[in-house]
Parts: sequence; C-alpha cells; structure tokens
Amino acid sequence: MNTTELGKSNIFIPKIMMGTWQAGKQMWTGIEDNDSIEALKTAYENGITAFDTAEMYGKGHSEKILGQALKDVRKNIVIATKAAPFNLTKDKIKNACHKSLKNIGTDYIDLYQIHWPAGSFGSKKTPVEETLDALNELKNEGKIRAIGVSNFSADQLKEASDYTAIDSVQPPYSILWRHAEKDILPLCKKKQITMLSYSPMAQGLLTGKFQKDHKFEKGDNRRSNKLFSGEAFEKSLAIIKELKPVAADLDMSMANLALCWVISRDNTVAIAGARNAKQAENNAKALNCRLPEEVIKLIDSLSAGMAGLTGENPVMWD
Repeated sequence: MNTTELGKSNIFIPKIMMGTWQAGKQMWTGIEDNDSIEALKTAYENGITAFDTAEMYGKGHSEKILGQALKDVRKNIVIATKAAPFNLTKDKIKNACHKSLKNIGTDYIDLYQIHWPAGSFGSKKTPVEETLDALNELKNEGKIRAIGVSNFSADQLKEASDYTAIDSVQPPYSILWRHAEKDILPLCKKKQITMLSYSPMAQGLLTGKFQKDHKFEKGDNRRSNKLFSGEAFEKSLAIIKELKPVAADLDMSMANLALCWVISRDNTVAIAGARNAKQAENNAKALNCRLPEEVIKLIDSLSAGMAGLTGENPVMWD
C-alpha cells in the first residue's frame, strides 16, 4: 500500500483519501444518501482507509453519513474533519469539535482542521493563537490526535506553526491548479507537513467528461469555479485532449492519471471525492500507481501556463 505519515503525528494514511463534500448535498446536485454510503463502503473495501469531511458540508450531514457508513470499521480508518471559520474562538471550536464527534459517532477525531482562516466569509477575525490553544487542549484530552489547517496561505501556515505542530495543510491542487507549488509545497517539505490536496481531479474536469458547452444545474458550486469558464476552460479542455491518449497508453482512466500525478509529488496526498460506488472503486485503482518520469514531465509542461489564466488568488471559486 502506498502510504505516508501525516506530518509528524505517527498516523499513517494512504496516498489517496476520500473526500465527502458531495455527501453533504449542499452546493451539489443529484446526490443521494444511499449512493454516498455505498461509495464510502466501497472506498474502504478497496483500500482507501482515510476520509475527509467537515461541519460545513451540509451543516454536519456529511459527517453523519460518514459515521453511519463506516461505524463498524472505525478502528481501522482515519477520520479528518474541519471546523468552520465562524467557530474559531476558544469556546466555539471546542463546542464544534464535540458536535462533530457526536455527528460522526466517535469519541476521537484523528485529524481536526481549521477549514478556512479566521475572517473568511465575514467571520470574526479570531487570533490563530487562541484557536490553536483550544486545539492543543483538545489534543491533550484525547479528543483529537493531530491538527491541520485548510485554505491557509504560506504566511498563515508559518504563523500557525509557531503555536503548535501542524501536521497537514489542505490547498486545492491538480494538474490544472498548481498554485500550491509556489510556496505551500516547499514550506511543507521544510517543516514536514503533509499536503492534502483537494480537488485533485479539478472537480471532475480532469475526468474528461465535460464539453465546451456544458452547463451546470442551479445550486452546483462548479458554476463559479474559475476553471469552468472563459479561456481557462478552453485551455483545460485542450490539455485534457492531449492527455487522453497518454492515459489510454498507460491503460488507466483520466481520473486515475490526474490522481497519480498529484501523489507523484513528495509528501502529497490526493483527496478524491466520489458520488457513487463505481467512482470510489475507480479512484482506489490509483492507490499504488507509478507514473513514468517522462509522463510526469509531459504533464508538467502541458499545464505550466494554467496559472496565468486563473490569476494569483489560490481560491478556485469567484
């Protein structure tokens, strides 16, 4: 099994985790609980033993579905969840953690993360020192095993690291969205922090199933994703067209090629979502993949200019 240590936590996880934003239903369309449960069970049965959720995903619905699906194998899996930016004062994050524990149906969380920096979405600008002090107390109490952050800039990650051991950071990262390479990835290597890459398939774009005229349903968060509009979308489709024969030559799906490229990076894990069991099973096929060096170089070359089309802001949505 292709595994890596989560920071310095002594927690080992597969290089592919399952993401469960979709299971929360909110900001997605066509999601059914039974499909989400089957996807979670299938992922576990095929070797994906680490799962990422958040209290913001459907106001806790994703956490509940995750707990329901995998309650019988809790001791065999790693569960990561995240506190919302509105809950970062000392009292609020402790309450949020206890609520997440109840939602999931567990007495400990393996990795507890700050979902977005304080101040995001109009939230209170709570000093990160206050938040991390509370997380350290939760860790000492055995409620959480490791501490991570999500959507933090390099400077914010450095500051957080001054107050506690940060074991992971979650930025968006894929063949088409490589902003993290500028400063997050080098900092992770320096400080032995694991990068958990979300949207490694660019919210499905890298599966190769989207055409130029695709329109998302109302309520689908991808309607505001920078990669699905304008010149960035056209360039992405052109890159995907060149990558399809590469994937075919390697006898793998485009989704697997995208995942394999992400986990080819040192100290980097891909968080792959799945709507159903079939997608979860396919994602798991990339667990032990190895891309030839010439393929990695080709992909790097093809996608090198994408950052210029999406701007400096590492947030994927307008």
